[in-house]
Amino acid sequence: MLWLAVVAFFSAALVSLLVLRWARRRNFFYDEQSPQKFHVGEIPRLGGIGLLCGILISWLLGMVSSLFLGDPAILRMGDWVGLWCVALLPAVVGGVAEDLTQRLSVRYRLFLTMSTALLAVAWVGLSVPRLGLFWVDDWMVSMPWIGLVLAVLAITGLPHAFNIIDGYNGLAAMVAIIICLALAHVALQVGDRALAALLVSTAAATAGFLVWNYPRGMIFAGDGGAYLWGVVIAFASIALVQRHSQVSPWFPMLLLIYPVWETVFSMYRKWARGVSPGMADALHFHQLIYRRIVRGVFDDDDEARDMLMRNNRTSPYLWAFTLLTVVPAVLFWRNTLVLMLCCALFVVLYAMAYISIVRFKLPSWLQ
Repeated sequence: MLWLAVVAFFSAALVSLLVLRWARRRNFFYDEQSPQKFHVGEIPRLGGIGLLCGILISWLLGMVSSLFLGDPAILRMGDWVGLWCVALLPAVVGGVAEDLTQRLSVRYRLFLTMSTALLAVAWVGLSVPRLGLFWVDDWMVSMPWIGLVLAVLAITGLPHAFNIIDGYNGLAAMVAIIICLALAHVALQVGDRALAALLVSTAAATAGFLVWNYPRGMIFAGDGGAYLWGVVIAFASIALVQRHSQVSPWFPMLLLIYPVWETVFSMYRKWARGVSPGMADALHFHQLIYRRIVRGVFDDDDEARDMLMRNNRTSPYLWAFTLLTVVPAVLFWRNTLVLMLCCALFVVLYAMAYISIVRFKLPSWLQ
């Protein structure tokens, strides 16, 4: 498992560096009026290519080791790993295509992530087996199509949720690392070394990308990277609950409540204002932290340096926010009731924090 992580780290770091140099020579330009832009200069958004290479190389090496080299690490990474590699491609390639061309509409990107979800359900066999609520679980046993629909919705939606929180240097990447390691920890607790190896490799590849992304912000993950994190984590979350009945389905839900609720709340905000949910804006939680909390901390004559420092200062607020859900999730991964209560508590705290920031009523120690 360790050597697969090393391979993933260095592969992602090297390919990201090569992509960075190539993109700089090609002079990629992006929309200057984009509300998500909080940096100076043209930064390539092609980090998803490095992430994809790091993950695929490590996963396929693990599969070859298990199938043809006697599986010395007892990882049991069989043919199904290859199916995962193929199934995630439509969503990730679509994201990279948008990063390269900036012409792929939200409708087409949603179609591609749904294609990945349908492949995962039909080909890989992923399905949500239960929700931890006995009256609902009885229905799901008699009507298994409910679990298939839930799996399609989860795999289709989570990549876009990660894309929404991917706004500042290191933000979505570190959230992905934290969640992958939490899932890997529980996978090891239930003896699923194969799933743990895939997740540790994904975390390591993300760390390789972070070498160039945080704190210098030399390359961004883009849609391709965000979709890759969302798909891999959705696959792993569903597979963990599907394979091991002792794992509560609310464990991955609590792990992912920040990006999921950010997406739901964003859709509600836009519908309430009569705006299309696909329309980008600058009112996400991380953007408010940048504008209302971090913006006044630095005052440098160099605009680019000032913006970079404020950009880097924003992400740790959200890393800590994520840990508020990850810690109880890891501690109570079997206990559905506690996990559900923690999800509800997070929603309440999120709403209170959002309103406080909007009304400039934050305590001084947070600033």
